[in-house]
Amino acid sequence: MTAEIALALPAVVLVLLVVLSVGAAGIAQLRATDGARVAARAVTAGYDDAEAAAQARAVAGEGASVAVVRDGEWVRVTVRRPLGASWTPAAGLRARATAVARVEP
Repeated sequence: MTAEIALALPAVVLVLLVVLSVGAAGIAQLRATDGARVAARAVTAGYDDAEAAAQARAVAGEGASVAVVRDGEWVRVTVRRPLGASWTPAAGLRARATAVARVEP
């Protein structure tokens, strides 16, 4: 019985680590997407780019980087943030989301 547990425990821990990493990656992607949408809406509501980027960082979370690019009557907001903590297998990966909106005159 003890030998079976000793053999199975590393596999269980590995599966748990993978499940937690996938969950963290999904949450990171959702937060990046929400941050990009919030910033795009803020620009269309009349906020300047810096304020819109600050709102996106507040939603996207720690470590997020935000780029606001205006192209005529359109604005494109791109948010990037780390997928997970440094101890996860996804430590070096980043989630990226882009939102595009038309700026009203």
